[in-house]
Amino acid sequence: MTPGRAPVGVLIKRVDPDVPLPQYAHPGDAGADLRTTESRVLEPGERAVLPTGVCIALPEGYAAFVHPRSGLAARCGVALVNAPGTVDAGYRGEIKVIVVNLDPRESVRFERFDRIAQLVVQQVEKVSFQEVAELPDSARAAGGFGSTGGHSAVGGTTGGNRYASVVSDREGQ
Repeated sequence: MTPGRAPVGVLIKRVDPDVPLPQYAHPGDAGADLRTTESRVLEPGERAVLPTGVCIALPEGYAAFVHPRSGLAARCGVALVNAPGTVDAGYRGEIKVIVVNLDPRESVRFERFDRIAQLVVQQVEKVSFQEVAELPDSARAAGGFGSTGGHSAVGGTTGGNRYASVVSDREGQ
């Protein structure tokens, strides 16, 4: 919350009367914890849709985004298939989280009311798309998908594509 500003009011309804409401673990946290209402074991590579037991009504001009929990990712290899998931202001159904077990060997067990994701509410802008024949130039232009480097397999931080040059050198041999 920005100092001096009141929090945004979000209406919430429990589908499961016993589920704890989403909560922020620490002051200043961006995401409120979402919990699952059902126990489930995910085998390696398996995915599931886990219910959270809550529905929300966001004010117009806002959306909620379901983000992964870093601890689940680091310790268990759990990721969200569509991260972040988007909850639009007009959606009134139960929030559900699509989880996947990326660990190649170990299963992951979820118990009822385990924290499985974080809900981040943000103000969003409506845009008016204006079709043009050409876009204005920019410093980045169409560079994307690793065009700035930053990983040793693609030339460190120099932006070069080391992999492509290694392949080219080998092809010449």
